[in-house]
Amino acid sequence: MCTALTFSVNGETYYGRNLDLNCGFGEEVVITPRNYTFNFTDGSSSPSHYCMIGMATVVNNYPLYAEASNEKGLSIAGLNFPDNAHYFEPHHEKTNVSPYELIPWVLSRYASVDELKVVLPNLNLTHIAFAQNMPLAPLHWMVSDSQKSIVIESTTEGLKFYDNPFGVLTNNPPFPYHLENIKNYINLTPEWPANNVAPEQPLNPVGVGFGGFGLPGDSSPASRFVKAVFLRSSTLNHLKILQETAENQQETVAVSQFFHILDNVGMVKGSCFNEQGECEYTVYSSCCNTSRGIYYYKTYDNSCINAIEMSSCDTNGKELIQYPLVRHQTIHYAN
Repeated sequence: MCTALTFSVNGETYYGRNLDLNCGFGEEVVITPRNYTFNFTDGSSSPSHYCMIGMATVVNNYPLYAEASNEKGLSIAGLNFPDNAHYFEPHHEKTNVSPYELIPWVLSRYASVDELKVVLPNLNLTHIAFAQNMPLAPLHWMVSDSQKSIVIESTTEGLKFYDNPFGVLTNNPPFPYHLENIKNYINLTPEWPANNVAPEQPLNPVGVGFGGFGLPGDSSPASRFVKAVFLRSSTLNHLKILQETAENQQETVAVSQFFHILDNVGMVKGSCFNEQGECEYTVYSSCCNTSRGIYYYKTYDNSCINAIEMSSCDTNGKELIQYPLVRHQTIHYAN
């Protein structure tokens, strides 16, 4: 389970996600500098490429990214897509990429969604695993820049990609379902609702929030998609108002609002169990200012927002730069 999100405000673009699992996976913030050599499963290599930052687990000096952004502002996240994801045999007439290397393959080469869309029709996601004891995760992906988002899905029908005007992605069913399901919620509004049922009667809401009556609140993928779309849309209108009064605090306001959205579609321990009886929860939440290369995160056990700036590191180096997560909760005592 996961939720990915992106929005742009005041010339800055933010991209991030909740990663929901039953446990962590050795994740840490990893910067891959421009001269680290990527060796891909098709035999090609990339000794020089765009720099990138994101959350990954490093195995045998290879960054297995869950999500990342490159220095050009292109971002991509892999989200769970069980029972729908399907990977194929390598095809000699296709560009063969394993799912585990898709994120670095995309971010090392491309600067925009439009650039990537040119090559996607020839892309073949193969069933080649990173290691025998590390089976491939069933995933689909949201790729975004400052202007556009797309969703990439590889199913038994082949690889397809869809324009994503909502800048949100969760999990199953396949993305076309979410595009249709959202139509069931066009009545939602953050505004004080009008009395349309009996205008001749003095009917008033009994409290704040009735414009959003019917907004899903459960943790299912379809419900999280709808809720994230609603909150994202409401947030963008809210931030436009704040631009006029808090321009010097725009970064702090935008990052804070981004995490508030993710909090509202996050999973609390004990509230959601998978088929194996394991409790799933939001292991971490992230938000990258892709315009500046600043990666923010917080973990389930540490709600303090931590930040790592890509430009403050040696972006021309050859070795991975790794930052273990700060997991200890910090509490400020005022007296």
